[in-house]
Amino acid sequence: MTSPNLENLVKTGYLKREEVDAKEFEGLVRSGRVRLTDAHNSLLSIESRFDLAYNAAHALALAALRWHGYRSDKRYIIFQCIPHTLGLGPEVWRVLILCHDRRNLAEYEGDFEIDEQLVADLQLAADKLLRKIETLGPLK
Repeated sequence: MTSPNLENLVKTGYLKREEVDAKEFEGLVRSGRVRLTDAHNSLLSIESRFDLAYNAAHALALAALRWHGYRSDKRYIIFQCIPHTLGLGPEVWRVLILCHDRRNLAEYEGDFEIDEQLVADLQLAADKLLRKIETLGPLK
């Protein structure tokens, strides 16, 4: 069943419909799981833990979108789709949107505004994504 909200994003050009590829989906989940495990390593720098958790969350959110048969090349949109792909609320996607903004500041302006609480919140959000991904049924 297609989501009316996701279909509206297709109409506006933010999403594309694309057949699900099991190998791609499994690769995204594996990548997210490995990065998330590493993100929890407190011996790593805060910057490394942030990058790992952020990229894990992105891989998992994209996997969920792909599971539903959609694709986007915009990270922001992928995170905004989480309520429709995984049924998770604003306590997850708002953290990811904030981290997306912080990541862009760091990447494009050299302004790395993160702290331990933000990294912990990001890790928790990514953990929730992984748990929900693991409850998805077989690929459509």
